[in-house]
Amino acid sequence: MTFKFLSNLENPDHLLLGPTLWGLQTSGIWQPCKKRVKIIYNTIHIMAILFVLSQYVELYFIRNDLAMALKNLSVTMLSTVCVVKAGTFIIWQKYWKDIFNYVSKLEKNQLYKPDYLTKNTIRKYTEYSRFVTYFYWTLVTATVFSLILAPLASYLSSFQNKELGDSGASSYPEIMSSWVPFDKTQGCGYLVLTLIHVLICFYGGGIVANYDSNAVVLMCFFAGQLKILKINCERLFGNGEEIVSYKEAVERIRICHHHHILLIKYSKVFNSLLSPVMFLYIIICSLMICASAVQLTTAGTTSMQQIWIAEYLIALVAQLFLYCWHSHKVLHMSLQVDSGVYTSAWWSQDVRIRRSVLLLGGQLKKKVMFTAGPFTDLNIATFVAILKGSYSYYTLLSKRGE
Repeated sequence: MTFKFLSNLENPDHLLLGPTLWGLQTSGIWQPCKKRVKIIYNTIHIMAILFVLSQYVELYFIRNDLAMALKNLSVTMLSTVCVVKAGTFIIWQKYWKDIFNYVSKLEKNQLYKPDYLTKNTIRKYTEYSRFVTYFYWTLVTATVFSLILAPLASYLSSFQNKELGDSGASSYPEIMSSWVPFDKTQGCGYLVLTLIHVLICFYGGGIVANYDSNAVVLMCFFAGQLKILKINCERLFGNGEEIVSYKEAVERIRICHHHHILLIKYSKVFNSLLSPVMFLYIIICSLMICASAVQLTTAGTTSMQQIWIAEYLIALVAQLFLYCWHSHKVLHMSLQVDSGVYTSAWWSQDVRIRRSVLLLGGQLKKKVMFTAGPFTDLNIATFVAILKGSYSYYTLLSKRGE
């Protein structure tokens, strides 16, 4: 049944992006639909923004309680990134559509030709993209359910808390920390707030899972296409014994040059869409990881709370690692493309072709690099630096707690 469901996500018009486009449309940020449906989705997004604002209001009221403030902050920061991802994707939807169309059109043209190496490369990075997508969806789903069920499980595991709750001496646990203009500690107010929190958790999980998996899949596309370009450069003149006319040689060089020009163009468009979001995420990521780590090691944290915090912390680190690792792969592949030109049989061609090959090699030296704003590159070094920064904040807060 699961395999049947996953196979239904495939889209013949978007061979690589089928599941991610389905996810983006289901979560309401990819909106190639009727105007009425768009209004419904956008209303949901506006309500989510209002909920995030209520989290900041609650943070102001509990600012003097460090433990409560850290608990609020660890989730509120992620909620902020979530609504920013949704909002920017909707506002810049035209540019996302251009990227999607470019990806699908290029792959269709390549698969139409009888080229085994190209088809095999596309198949490999498509299969890898599916694995990453479904793994990340599973991880986010587990995080959402742990976020929803952990407070209840923690509450029920403590008989003393249960007895106090039944007697009215203690309030029931909240899934998230947010302000509402009514009594949220018991009765109907608590039930309404719990329902809101559950819906927000599913909303946020859908946005994060689909936005991130879409970005990672596109990074896999750029890395795979750079590999194909390198292979094509290596085969420019066959093994050196093949007789290639001047016109044919120039045409092959032109095709490689055009392929690289378009990859550079759309990678820059992709980076312009992703970079502002990642800039915000990188800034607050250290705080989120630090806040979760402090909660995890704070005295008095129950076993169920520790399990939830640990799972949440793993999801945060995995999310950051996926971006940095795949961006690093694209950069690494872009630095290797020009070597394909120099390993080709360029020596078998005349001087005019050699000059064109030299110009092509210069063009292929351009790097493809994704950034987080104007200051930080997305790579493994950045990932390690963020973890170090998180540990520094954790050490500082731990000493303050002592």
